[in-house]
Amino acid sequence: MKQLLAKALMIFSGILFVIEGQASNPVEITINRNGILLKGKFYVSEETGNCPTVILLQGFPGNEQDVLGIGKKLSEAGMNALTFNYSGTHQSQGAYNFDNTQKDIKAVLEFIHQSENIHHYKIDTTRIYLGGYSYGGGMALTYAANHPNIKSVFSISGTDHGAFLRMYDHNPEMREIVDKMFDDLKDKPKIVRFGPGVIPKEAVEMGIIDNNPTYDLIYCAPLLAPKNILLIGGWDDRNITIEDFVLPLYRALINAQANNVKITAVQDNHSFRNSRVELAKIIIDWLKFIDKDEK
Repeated sequence: MKQLLAKALMIFSGILFVIEGQASNPVEITINRNGILLKGKFYVSEETGNCPTVILLQGFPGNEQDVLGIGKKLSEAGMNALTFNYSGTHQSQGAYNFDNTQKDIKAVLEFIHQSENIHHYKIDTTRIYLGGYSYGGGMALTYAANHPNIKSVFSISGTDHGAFLRMYDHNPEMREIVDKMFDDLKDKPKIVRFGPGVIPKEAVEMGIIDNNPTYDLIYCAPLLAPKNILLIGGWDDRNITIEDFVLPLYRALINAQANNVKITAVQDNHSFRNSRVELAKIIIDWLKFIDKDEK
């Protein structure tokens, strides 16, 4: 029971209220998504001239700082990095759910293509990369599957919401625990304000995966196969396990004839607290390899 409780509490969203890493001197930004204001941070590259830019998606509900310290490391390595709080989380306006997160990502891409931002933040719009952690990893892959212009994407212990909701729907004990967790989160509006369809019970009842099967990452494999993909897991991650989430997606991508997919893992749990320098280096090395081909 205790093991099931631990897994159920964390699997859907990753580490809920962990501060993922504090970075210094990012620029505060506001992104306007059709009148809904999203708060974020921009880590400006220390290089001169226009630079590649990485959109870093937070876990759920994320924090108001960096994502596992990666944004700061990217800026030190010559790349811009942008992270933000999803609609309905922290100081961002609106309501939080899967569809709004996808709209948020679109708004962020529009933000970095605006002429004043290109100039101000030194953005090379031909070299834009998308990635995320936990919930954000799954959302990055879903967005990339639906947008051919996203050619490179990375996922750090990304949540496969199709796999999670199947587990939730078929395991009454897990379902009871998860429902209680989300009932508790409803009482924390300063952290998250839920929109329709994101609470697991509603997601199953509304057929969220049936309505948009690209939230199921295995389904996405043929759509993702033409892209450059990096999948990262933690050997000791008991929440987004390598066996249940990372490897099945990798196998599906290989079966879909993906030629540019890389999988790797570090010796750490879901927080990656003891391996963040190593984690950042893996991502930076992969991005630099991809970026070299795209110049």
